[in-house]
Amino acid sequence: MNKKQIGGLVIAVILFIMVGVSSVLTHAFSNRILMDSMEELWRDGAGFNPPLNDYIAVVRVQGTIQEQTTTGMFEVPVGYQHITTMEYIDDLMNDDNNQGILLYVDSPGGTVYESEELYLKLKEYKERTDRPVWDYMAHYAASGGYMISMASDKIYANPNTTTGSIGVIMSGYDMSGLYEKLGIRYISITSGENKDSSKMTEEQIAIYQGQVDEYYNKFVSIVSEGRGMTEEEVKALADGRVYTANQALNNGLIDEISLYEDMTMAMCSELGVYEFYEPETELDFFTSLFARIESVIPKSEAQILKETAADMESGVPMYYAEQLR
Repeated sequence: MNKKQIGGLVIAVILFIMVGVSSVLTHAFSNRILMDSMEELWRDGAGFNPPLNDYIAVVRVQGTIQEQTTTGMFEVPVGYQHITTMEYIDDLMNDDNNQGILLYVDSPGGTVYESEELYLKLKEYKERTDRPVWDYMAHYAASGGYMISMASDKIYANPNTTTGSIGVIMSGYDMSGLYEKLGIRYISITSGENKDSSKMTEEQIAIYQGQVDEYYNKFVSIVSEGRGMTEEEVKALADGRVYTANQALNNGLIDEISLYEDMTMAMCSELGVYEFYEPETELDFFTSLFARIESVIPKSEAQILKETAADMESGVPMYYAEQLR
């Protein structure tokens, strides 16, 4: 190889490195710009801009009640947004024009932590403002979705609502058989025999059952207070089963069966306020757009495994109603 060829090769290598570095920096920079733009959009897309006159605020709880979640490479908000909802209720407490809350529930429940936190926030709203909370149950208002409804002064349900499911579930998967079949050896070094529950012992089952029972008793107490029933009366209904709207009405779990439009008119008439407000959001279009883009991007095996593990909610105590699929 002569000097001219060597020189050309060196120049080619340098150019290749420069192009590669430039590509990486450009990709990182463009990603940062995209994420900054998305974050600004999320902030600006759902601001608190209530009317300057008296109004009733609509608080929507739709989907699984859990910690604030985003999904995918675009960090798009999905489902129920816990922090946003809690902050929204705080804003309502500080606004004298707000005259009450219409709590719209379409949820099969969720985690113990977020369900009870939202329930307590609604109770705080009532105690601090002395304003009413009316509840409307849509498709589902079960388990944690039913718990948060206990903060309401009146509970209306759609004729086809599924509600109830007063109880707690904590579930997980025993993967030992699969590991053995795949030739994977699981090793765990612990400081105590109950630190690792990957192979559940009878003692560990009893430990977790104690936690579930504690959360269950708390749930029963909340329903007892919310519905003016004794705890014995609640427990007779609280074996985890779901109820239709008619069954719930007959058992004293709700107040009325109604279409949404009729319920809103009844609330307006009683409060003497005829304007409803909920924060506007500009995210629907972008959420749909980015979800479509992301759906065509192949997922790695690691991504699939991570998402599967997250969906399992392994070991997390839940006020949640399992749905038939």
